[in-house]
Amino acid sequence: MNRNLSIHAYFRHLDESHQPEFRFAGRSREDWQRWRGQLQPRLVQTLGFMPQPVPLNPEILVEWREDGLIKQKIVFDVEEGLSATAYVFRPEKAAGRLPAILACHGHGPYGKEAVMGNRSSPELAANIAGHNYDYGLQMAKAGFVTAAIDWRGFGECADRRMPHCRTVGGGNDTGDLCNVHFTRAALMGRTLLGMDIHDGMRTLDYLGQQDFVDPERIGVMGLSFGGTMATWMSIMDPRIKAADIICYSDRFAYFAIRDVNFCGSQMTPGLYALCDVPDLHGLTAPRPLLVEIGIHDTCFPCEGALDCFHEVEQIYQAAGVRERLVLDLFPGEHRWGARESIPFFRKYL
Repeated sequence: MNRNLSIHAYFRHLDESHQPEFRFAGRSREDWQRWRGQLQPRLVQTLGFMPQPVPLNPEILVEWREDGLIKQKIVFDVEEGLSATAYVFRPEKAAGRLPAILACHGHGPYGKEAVMGNRSSPELAANIAGHNYDYGLQMAKAGFVTAAIDWRGFGECADRRMPHCRTVGGGNDTGDLCNVHFTRAALMGRTLLGMDIHDGMRTLDYLGQQDFVDPERIGVMGLSFGGTMATWMSIMDPRIKAADIICYSDRFAYFAIRDVNFCGSQMTPGLYALCDVPDLHGLTAPRPLLVEIGIHDTCFPCEGALDCFHEVEQIYQAAGVRERLVLDLFPGEHRWGARESIPFFRKYL
């Protein structure tokens, strides 16, 4: 009798017969509308108890001019007992209300700093160079208002000195703060992803109160885990009018079950029982979506990423808005491709 003692092999075997309940299989607009109406509220339920908003009580901590931009570091309250810091950049010479982009950072120790172009240390500079990571800064230079916040467990919200937590590293690090915070949130019927979505929505609340932001022209973009956040912000907040998902295209069977390349910031209980990553991306429809895939990406290999994209394509086709789905298949690793973001957001915001 052959016996298996490997939990990893067990999950691989379990996945062979797994079929999410709401994998999109329709063809018509009516199929798409019915699927969307069924899946979206079920996804919201997996987020658990969401934090309750409180008055922002915003404060500008510092303001300076650099790179042709007005740069601000701000702090505001996201819920009772917790505040967050964010950067908000805008073109210095622009007038009137401008389109805005929430720039979501990915997994790593620096949080919003690298995304907004902080090169104050060799480590930060190397992080930016390695992933072409400063899209928050570059999009501001291109004429947009950009904002970035630290997701919980990152940057200024990292709390790295707890005795049983190593510094934030790869998704398969069992001491990863994402996994610790996910477990603590689950004890209370919450999810870390739900908390981060809440903080992102509070950032949009702040942007909407500024006289230099057009609240009807807001987009979102992000790399890797930032792509996860861009995906979920689009699902949860109708103020998002266009999204750029960078190097977060694959299937749960591959990057989560097979490769264990994920963390507690990216998951909700029962998520894969409901749908797969293409379905999450497809819920952005009918709004415009740019998908960036690195040909040589070693985190989300190109073959699985393109397979994911083609399924998203079917969803947009059924919704009758195929022309609003854009693919940038760029010759690079796990990084921002940067070829289509500016024209995409100029067109749709």
